Amino acid sequence: MRRVPQDQCERVLVDCRLRAVTELFTHTWDPVVLAGLSEGPLRRGELLRLGGGISDKMLSETLRRLLANGLIERESYRSAPPRVEYRLTALGVSLVEGPLRELGRWVGAHGDALLEAQERALAG
Repeated sequence: MRRVPQDQCERVLVDCRLRAVTELFTHTWDPVVLAGLSEGPLRRGELLRLGGGISDKMLSETLRRLLANGLIERESYRSAPPRVEYRLTALGVSLVEGPLRELGRWVGAHGDALLEAQERALAG
């Protein structure tokens, strides 16, 4: 995504910051990994098991994207065998505890209605 200078952000139809955040939710696995890390640091294998079918390649892409957005951090430990853990940054925690948690509440309250509407549209 091409970065737009801040002074130009104010003139576009949708705020650049809003687009940057909503882009995170267009990637299916970003919210899943963030939610998994909300319980604490996890290793790659643990993320694969929690990911509900995420492939190793997709997990790598997701972790790179979340690292690049400053939402998670990677910590390597000098041990045998080497160990790496991923954890939420303060920015990641604020996203998980704010908008992601509210989205979860909305899904809990309205998810069935959404799926029913989608099924009606497909049958239609």
